[in-house]
Amino acid sequence: MFTSWNDLDRTFAAFDELRRRLETPMFRSFGQLGAGGSWPRVFVEDTGNALLVTADVPGLSHKDIDLELDKGTLKISGERKVSAPEGYAVHRQERGSMKFSRSFTLPALIDPEKVSATVKDGVLTVNLEKSAAAKPRQIAVKSA
Repeated sequence: MFTSWNDLDRTFAAFDELRRRLETPMFRSFGQLGAGGSWPRVFVEDTGNALLVTADVPGLSHKDIDLELDKGTLKISGERKVSAPEGYAVHRQERGSMKFSRSFTLPALIDPEKVSATVKDGVLTVNLEKSAAAKPRQIAVKSA
């Protein structure tokens, strides 16, 4: 039981100390990235004629993201910059600035001229159309 306000103050001070210790780089990376440790989270889907890559990129615009397609590898990179709006002060910041880069070996040949990418509502969508040689073809069967 608490007997004075000093006991309560010491208890909150202990919780603040624990929070500060858990915000060290080792523990911080677990909280930001979760299990697996890669950012942004990506989903790659084969639609038959194309590969569709979606990545969660909250708070980023098209200016913050770089895409590169080179010899069957897609590289997504960029930088998330966090700053307070003009006239405001930061009291607590749990989302920090960071640079990121992820590369994926693609399972099919891609036509580089037909690649498109958009960012909307924090989701990056990359449409990678397969080259003619990699697209599935329907083969007509004839009777003999």
